[in-house]
Amino acid sequence: MRNLAEGRATWAIPWPCVHEFLAIATHPAIYAPASTIGQAIDQIGAWFESPSLEVVGEAEDHWTLLCQQLVAGQVHGPLVHDARVAAICISGGIREFLTADRDFSRFPELKTRNPLISA
Repeated sequence: MRNLAEGRATWAIPWPCVHEFLAIATHPAIYAPASTIGQAIDQIGAWFESPSLEVVGEAEDHWTLLCQQLVAGQVHGPLVHDARVAAICISGGIREFLTADRDFSRFPELKTRNPLISA
């Protein structure tokens, strides 16, 4: 994250990922101790200060792209959230999505890479 935030290349965070970061970083069943909401907000604020960051959300074509991802990924239940993120990324022209979540491999239009595994 530091390399992205301090680099010159454009990078993006979809709004749902901002929300998910807040939920996960402050969840006491996941981290002991969990970050406070203030700490999580401060971290996101630091990312938002990056001049090369674009925050992306639903665009006019979102419904069409979401439906395509739901069908292509054979999505149901909690995976709808992942389809939403994939549709936002595709619409926003994101070429590579960094994630450790293997569920995103369901969406063939979105190239993924796990940043925790060296290439």
